[in-house]
Amino acid sequence: MQACFRTSHSATRQYAQSTVLRAGARHAFSRSFTTTAARLAGPLKVQSAVEQRIAAIPIERFRNFCIVAHVDHGKSTLSDRLLELTGTIEKGGKKQILDKLDVERERGITVKAQTCSMIYRYKDEDYLLHLVDTPGHVDFRAEVSRSYASCGGALLLVDASQGVQAQTVSNFYLAFAQNLTLVPVLNKIDLPSADIQRTLDQLRDTFEIDSSKAVGVSAKTGLNVEKVLPTIVELVPAPTGDEDGPLKLLLVDSWYDNYKGVILLVRIFEGKVKAGDRLTSFATGLEYIAGEVGIMYPLETPQTCLRAGQVGYIYMNPGMKRSKEAKIGDTYTTVGNEKKVEALPGFEEPQSMVFVAAFPTDQGDYAHLEDSINQVTLNDRSVLVNKESSEALGAGWRLGFLGTLHCSVFEDRLRQEHGASIIITPPSVPFKIVWNDGKEEIISNPNNFPDGHQVHNKIEQVQEPYITATVTMPEEYLGKVIELCEGNRGEQQSLTFFTATQVILKYLLPLERLVDDFFGKLKSTTKGYASLDYEEAGYRRSNITKLQLHVNKVPVDAVARVIHVSQAERLGKEWVSKFKEHVDRQMFEVVIQAVTGKKVVARETIKPFRKDVLQKLHAADISRRRKLLEKQKEGRKKLRAVGNVAIDNKAFQSFLAK
Repeated sequence: MQACFRTSHSATRQYAQSTVLRAGARHAFSRSFTTTAARLAGPLKVQSAVEQRIAAIPIERFRNFCIVAHVDHGKSTLSDRLLELTGTIEKGGKKQILDKLDVERERGITVKAQTCSMIYRYKDEDYLLHLVDTPGHVDFRAEVSRSYASCGGALLLVDASQGVQAQTVSNFYLAFAQNLTLVPVLNKIDLPSADIQRTLDQLRDTFEIDSSKAVGVSAKTGLNVEKVLPTIVELVPAPTGDEDGPLKLLLVDSWYDNYKGVILLVRIFEGKVKAGDRLTSFATGLEYIAGEVGIMYPLETPQTCLRAGQVGYIYMNPGMKRSKEAKIGDTYTTVGNEKKVEALPGFEEPQSMVFVAAFPTDQGDYAHLEDSINQVTLNDRSVLVNKESSEALGAGWRLGFLGTLHCSVFEDRLRQEHGASIIITPPSVPFKIVWNDGKEEIISNPNNFPDGHQVHNKIEQVQEPYITATVTMPEEYLGKVIELCEGNRGEQQSLTFFTATQVILKYLLPLERLVDDFFGKLKSTTKGYASLDYEEAGYRRSNITKLQLHVNKVPVDAVARVIHVSQAERLGKEWVSKFKEHVDRQMFEVVIQAVTGKKVVARETIKPFRKDVLQKLHAADISRRRKLLEKQKEGRKKLRAVGNVAIDNKAFQSFLAK
C-alpha cells in the first residue's frame, strides 16, 4: 500500500511538472496543482526523515522508561506534555493521547499500558526515548509488571497535594524488584493544597530515595515539564544489546486488528528484525514471516528495521489470526538461530480472583454477545471465559477477572464498544475444598459448591482466599477504617505513621469481603481520602456455606452465593425481600426462601389471587360455607403441586441489577 502510495505521488509530481512546461496559459492552474501534490507528498518526507534520524542514533542514546504512580496522579497528562515537547504530537490537540479506550477517557483511568517513541534533541545530539504509560490501579498490575520488563528506568510520579498513596508504594516495590532506576517527579505543584516539602520527606522516609533529584512539575499547565526530559537522559541507563548478534526479542503485549490480525508489541534485546524475516516462537514453535515492523510515533509508523534496544510493533504476513498464539512473555528469534539464543524469562499468567456469570438479556442476542466478548478478550487476555447455562436465564458464560474494577471496565467496554445488553450476577471468589482422601479442588462457580450434607461427611475442610490490604489515609479516619476492616472479618497486621498525619494500615482480609464493594465503603467512610492496595495472601481455613434462593422449594440456579456463615442471615433477608418485589402473584401461594444446607434463614410469602367462592351463596348455612372453602383449599393444594412458578426474565434482571 505504502509503495503504491509513493508511486502515485511521483506520477503526480511528473504530471504537474510537465503541465508547467507545456502551457503558459495554464500556469496558474499548474502552480496550484504542484503545491497540492507537494503537500500530499509531505508526510512521506517527514516519515523518512524520522527514520533517518532514528537510524543515526546509537544504542547508547536510547532511553526506555515508564511512569509509576498511584491512580489519578497525572500519568497520562504528563505523557501528553512530554509528547508535545518532543514534537511527537501538536500542542493543544487531543488530550490523553495514550488513553485509546472510551472507558479510559470516561473514567479518567488507564486500563491498558500504552507506548510511544519520541526523538529528543539534547546538547546537539538526538536521543530516542521510549515511553510506557502504565495503569495505576491494583487490578491491572499484570499490565504494569509486563511494562517494566521493557524499561530501564521509571518516573516515580507523586501528587504533591495527596502525597505517597497505597499504589505508589506497591508499584514502587514492583519497579524496585525489576532493578529500574527511579526518577522522582512531583506533580500538581501549582495547586493551593500542594505540600512539596512534606511529599519530599515522604519519598525519602518511605523509599529511601534521594529527594534532592526530584523535579517539581504541573503536567496540566506544563510548568517545569521541560526539566523532566534532560533528567531522564542523564539518570536513566541506556539499554544494552548487540545489533549484529542473533535476533532475540520479547513479546510484551499484543492487540487485535481486523485487517492485520494480531499485532505484537516487542522489545528487541539482541540483533535486528525487518519485514520479510522468518521468525519462530520459543513457546509455540510456530513460524511466521514478518509483514511490517515499526514504532508507535504515536500511532503505528512503519520502519525498515527495529534494532537492539528498541521497542516497536510487528505484524505478520500472512497475519497471525489467533490471539492465543501470541503468548505474552514469549521469546522470538529468526529461523535457524534457535540454538544460539536462550529464551528470556517470561511473565506469570495472572490468576482470576473474581468470577461472575454473564447472560444476554434476550437469548436471541447470544451470538452477538459471544462475538463481543471474543473481541474484547482479544485485547485483554487476563479475562477467563467458560460457557455456562442457567435454567432461569438461559445460555451464558462464567467470566473470571483480576478484580472488581477489572470486571466493571469489561462490562463498560461491552456496552460502549459493542452495544451489548447483558445481565451480570454478583461477583464471587474461588474457594478451595480439601476432601477426606487428601484431594484439593478449587471451585469458582457457586452452583458447583457441595451441599450441606456433603460438607459434613466427605470434606475435611473448606478454605477461602485472603489478601493483605494496605490502606493509606489521614490519621483522623483511622478509627472508622479499623472499624470497617474488623467488621469485614479482618486481622490487623501493622499500623505505621509515615508522617505526622498520614497512616499506613495493613490488614489481612478475606477476598470475599473485598469484592462486596469494600472499596466503595472505604471511600465513603474516609470521604475519598483513603487509598487501597492489596496482594494475595493464600488460602486459609474458614467456616463457609452456600446460600441459595428457593422458590416453592425449588433452587434458583442463577442466584447462589458462597459466603461466611456469619453473613447468611443478613444476606438471606435482603435476598428474599428484594426478590419478592419482582415476582408476580400466581393463582397459588408462592414461598421464597433463603436456604443454607437444610436450614432456612429467611422466608417471604406471596399470597395467591383469591376467587370469592362465597359470592353466590345466599343462605347463611355454616356447613355449606365451610364445604365451599375446603373445596377451594383442596384445589389450591393440587394447583400448587402441579403448577410451576412463572418468573419473568425481567424479574432476574431487576434482582441482579446493582
